Amino acid sequence: MAADEPLVLGIETSCDETGVGVVHGTTLLADAIASSVDTHARFGGVVPEIASRAHLEAMVPTIERALKTAGISAKDLDGIAVTAGPGLAGALLVGVSAAKAYAYALGKPLYGVNHLASHICVDQLEHGRLPEPTMALLVSGGHSSLLLSTDITSDVRPMGATIDDAAGEAFDKIARVLDLGFPGGPVIDRLAREGDPEAIHFPRGLSSAKDPAYDFSFSGLKTAVARWIEAKKAAGEEVPVRDVAASFQEAVVDVLTRKAVRACKDEGVDHLMIGGGVAANSRLRALAQERCDRAGIRLRVPRPGLCTDNGAMVAALGSEMVARGRAASDLELSADSSLPVTDPHVPGAHAHGHSHDHDHVHEVSKENLYS
Repeated sequence: MAADEPLVLGIETSCDETGVGVVHGTTLLADAIASSVDTHARFGGVVPEIASRAHLEAMVPTIERALKTAGISAKDLDGIAVTAGPGLAGALLVGVSAAKAYAYALGKPLYGVNHLASHICVDQLEHGRLPEPTMALLVSGGHSSLLLSTDITSDVRPMGATIDDAAGEAFDKIARVLDLGFPGGPVIDRLAREGDPEAIHFPRGLSSAKDPAYDFSFSGLKTAVARWIEAKKAAGEEVPVRDVAASFQEAVVDVLTRKAVRACKDEGVDHLMIGGGVAANSRLRALAQERCDRAGIRLRVPRPGLCTDNGAMVAALGSEMVARGRAASDLELSADSSLPVTDPHVPGAHAHGHSHDHDHVHEVSKENLYS
């Protein structure tokens, strides 16, 4: 571990996990998480106001736990990175405000980074530096995107995205129809292992020749599965839950992996990285491996704990920003719930040409701290 590699703390609060990570170069030193998922479970989905309050309560203890695990003091840090977007506005604000406060108090540069670019960058903590270019398939409760990254700190291009429900949302909704609780991904994955993926043929959205090559649609699939279940119940028949789970899951991962491999071939990219919460799905990993092996593409998928939202991924991207001399953000940084993936980070307004000049951290008066 080189001594001159950046030591960065990352804060992630885009949804219901308060994640704080500490990274040294591409080495993970700490990954502390406080989740409010159980609080949301009885509502069948994430309630933004509850998430924001939970972040507020968990923030300082989670930061302290991460620093302790990493065996460092906050003053040793070279920078503080935080998810500036996309995500739930109120939840993001808690993280951004905390990051500003720490950056200001410690006199350290602040980096507002993109949640999706962070999901790609986290793989460096497990498999070493990302090759450039890398194709990334990001699948979670809020996103299903195909992205081409030639430089994770400055050039991430959207190739395709979901036009309606994200893959994770579809898992949650089908789990609800089957009375399996929330979140739906892990339980469907578990039941699907005991079911037959070919028992029922559910539709594959946007898969005909005239459809957009890299876009996804899961809304029609979700409706088809719900109707199939309703028809069974109406006929007084028992719903074969395991077969439904396996067949539904197969329809989702079939489309995701087929389009991702096609994008790699079309762009001449020989690396595919899969990230986001749904990347923890065992069938998605297996089918992607099978199709990548056949196409001569190297597949990189971080371990499941790094696929879901966490602070380590934010710290990983922050570390890369520092290492490549990218401009720090201002203390006027604000949360942007729809920050486009084409902005891997939010540089400060007066940062152009001053990539190493962090003096502006001290010029801001305290009333601007939470502006």
